[in-house]
Amino acid sequence: MTYDIAAPEPAGMVASLSSLGYSLPAAVADLIDNSVSADARNIDVEFTWAGRDSWIAVVDDGRGMSIQELVTAMTVAARGPATSRASTDLGRFGVGLKSASFSQSRQLSVATATAGDWHIRTWDLDVVEETGEWRLLHGADVDTTTVLDRLRSATDHGTIVLWRRLNGYHVDDVREDDERTQRQFYAEAARTESHLAMVFARFLTGSHRRNLRVSGSAVEPWDPFMSNHPSVQRLPTENLPLAGGSTRVEAFILPSAHRLTPEEYEAAAGPQGWLDQQGFYVYRRNRLILAGDWLGHRGMRREEKYNLARIAVDIPAGTDAEWSVDVRKSSVVPPVALRQHLNRIARQARASAADVLRHRGQVAARTHGDPLSYAWNVRRSDGRVTCRINRSHPLVQAALRPGGSNTEDVRALVRLLEETVPVAALRVMHETDTSDDPEPFGGPGPAGEAATEVAQRIYESLVTGGRSPAAARERLRTMPPFDQLQGFWNR
Repeated sequence: MTYDIAAPEPAGMVASLSSLGYSLPAAVADLIDNSVSADARNIDVEFTWAGRDSWIAVVDDGRGMSIQELVTAMTVAARGPATSRASTDLGRFGVGLKSASFSQSRQLSVATATAGDWHIRTWDLDVVEETGEWRLLHGADVDTTTVLDRLRSATDHGTIVLWRRLNGYHVDDVREDDERTQRQFYAEAARTESHLAMVFARFLTGSHRRNLRVSGSAVEPWDPFMSNHPSVQRLPTENLPLAGGSTRVEAFILPSAHRLTPEEYEAAAGPQGWLDQQGFYVYRRNRLILAGDWLGHRGMRREEKYNLARIAVDIPAGTDAEWSVDVRKSSVVPPVALRQHLNRIARQARASAADVLRHRGQVAARTHGDPLSYAWNVRRSDGRVTCRINRSHPLVQAALRPGGSNTEDVRALVRLLEETVPVAALRVMHETDTSDDPEPFGGPGPAGEAATEVAQRIYESLVTGGRSPAAARERLRTMPPFDQLQGFWNR
């Protein structure tokens, strides 16, 4: 059979790799994958501001690479996903270093050593586009070499990945004294630190922990499950069979705010905040792939009442294809064989999380054992949420005292009711997929005795205030909720 060799055009391939949608934190995380795979114990991420010449580097003390290994590492897709890998290898497609780097910079230089002899190779995308060839340059230019020399430590092994000509910064109007852009640059460093604390949390603890730093600041692990907190609920762990192995799933229900200190509560919210951190956390070889997502399960939206539900999923590296792990290692698609089980576990976790918040919301809105404490009672009964003023409250009783009430008591009660509207309780008790909104006086239709009594008092107040009886009834007809009710004001 005859055929053509349809090799990709370098400039087009570079443009494709540069457009995979990496954020800066995700791109840095892809570089750190290589450091972890190389058994590095110390990994430093350096952000250095120098205007349009600013640069970012990842420096590790791993085992380093030989010259041939370096060339292979710098070759786009030199290894396929089916290539045999060590148990510590966090890669998959063999494009992470290049795609992550090309998404952030126009020049990628890698210096590496295994026994004191440092080798350097450089991708300069301007050269690739100008020549139309994959010219992997030996060594680096003078300025790059100067930076690499600064980053080398006394160790005789390790790897340095250096990004220069950073996208968005290597432009003529960015100067070194541009304070606004400089703040943006270091804000990205802070975001990167938070992201790495989440993605590599399991590598930052234990006897074999890695020391990870961003611009000299030690990265502290962020545990989304608050595993060591005594008030965390753990649902039973399940091992779901898949492709000859098993996927470990464990759901955690975090404590509500009243069981946490303000510092604990703020930390538990995570880099994205409570709402965006609920859901599944998918790990592959202890590296976080996906954080806070309901994996596309129908009807599972992010809602505040499920904020406390977080579920750890550990997938075997050999099931990458089944889970459709993407190039950026930032998204997955659950295998068909597991979706029903994951849906069941998620629903159980969501229900438990809602129960915790509902209980707390009810306590906060009702009495907590003391009928004198709260001005509002919020309950859910027969599929409806009701909200009532607590008539046992001393201010309410003072306003209802026979023989008239003190004006100051009424004014204080009105202010109390304004300040304590039970928004939190209504939020956690309200089911968004049902019609459970509170209906004033039972909803539209003929007015009952309670509605008629209230309407009568309003009517008398309007007349006392100078309106005619006809005008008072007309006003009632347009006043919520009496505009939805039938009573004497409609006659």
